[in-house]
Amino acid sequence: MPLPYVLVLYYSRSGATGEMAQLIGRGVEEVDGIEARLRTVPPVSPDTKATKSAVPETGAVYCSEDDLRTCAGLILGSPTRFGNMAASLKYFIDGTSALWVSGSLINKPIGTFTSTASLHGGQETTHITMAIPMLHHGMVYCGIPYSENALSATRSGGTPYGASHVAGIDNSNEINPHESELCIALGKRIANLSLKLSS
Repeated sequence: MPLPYVLVLYYSRSGATGEMAQLIGRGVEEVDGIEARLRTVPPVSPDTKATKSAVPETGAVYCSEDDLRTCAGLILGSPTRFGNMAASLKYFIDGTSALWVSGSLINKPIGTFTSTASLHGGQETTHITMAIPMLHHGMVYCGIPYSENALSATRSGGTPYGASHVAGIDNSNEINPHESELCIALGKRIANLSLKLSS
C-alpha cells in the first residue's frame, strides 16, 4: 500500500521558491509513515493561456487534479506579487472547483511559503492570499508556532503564517540558516498533522 503524501505545490520563477520547496519536502520526509510529493504549475501569459509544454524541461512535474485530490496534506508556495500569490498558482487553484464540489480537501491541513525581494515585500499577505481559497475548500490552515526558536531569532524571512525567504532585489540572497530551519519545521508540522487528521 503506498504511503500517504504531503503535496508541496509551488510556482517559482527565479528559483528561490523552488529551493524552499526542496527544504520543505525534506522536512516532510523526516516524519515516518508519510512522503513528500513536489509539484509545480506552468506559467501563464498575460491573457491567462498556458504557455509551456505539458512536461517541464527541469524540476518538478506539473500538478494534476488527482495529485491534489489524493494528498493527505498540502503546502502551497509562491513568490510574492504585490502582496499576493503569483498569477500562475492562482490560475491553477481557480480551476479546482470540482474538488470543492466533491469536498475532497475538507479537514486536510494546509501550510504556505513565499519568497519576496524585500523584507517588507508582502510576505504575510501572500500567505493569507494562498490560504483563503483553501479555507473555502474546507482545509485547516496551519502556520509555524513560536516554539520554533528560529521564528524569534530570524532577521530576514520567517513568519508565524508560514515559511518565507528574503531573496533580495536581484535574487542574490541565499536561503539562510533560520529560513532553512523554518522551511523544514513547516514540512514536519504539516506531515505530522496530515497523519493525525487522516487517521
